[in-house]
Amino acid sequence: MVYVTSWDEFVERSVQLFRADPHSTRYVMKYRHCDGKLVLKVTDDHQCLKYKTDQAQEAKKMEKLNNIFFTLMARGPEVDLSEVTGKEQIGTQTSKRGRGRKQ
Repeated sequence: MVYVTSWDEFVERSVQLFRADPHSTRYVMKYRHCDGKLVLKVTDDHQCLKYKTDQAQEAKKMEKLNNIFFTLMARGPEVDLSEVTGKEQIGTQTSKRGRGRKQ
């Protein structure tokens, strides 16, 4: 069990772990409200990576990691991840346009 201190390193190593063995890799989130701590764990039963934080700002990063894993699971481990965040940001910006009173 390895606690990774850098978020970018955790994401990179987690994606590598999933791509190496997608059928046995698991992703687990654990949140303790009384402590305000969030622990993310990615394992394939041979190697275990953990990331622990108590910062509320890191929740957005967790959502991005969820989107990465959903994309990898749905499209396959060979998918290009550079398009995952770009399309979603463009889609949310255009959907807000035009809301309001017409003149």
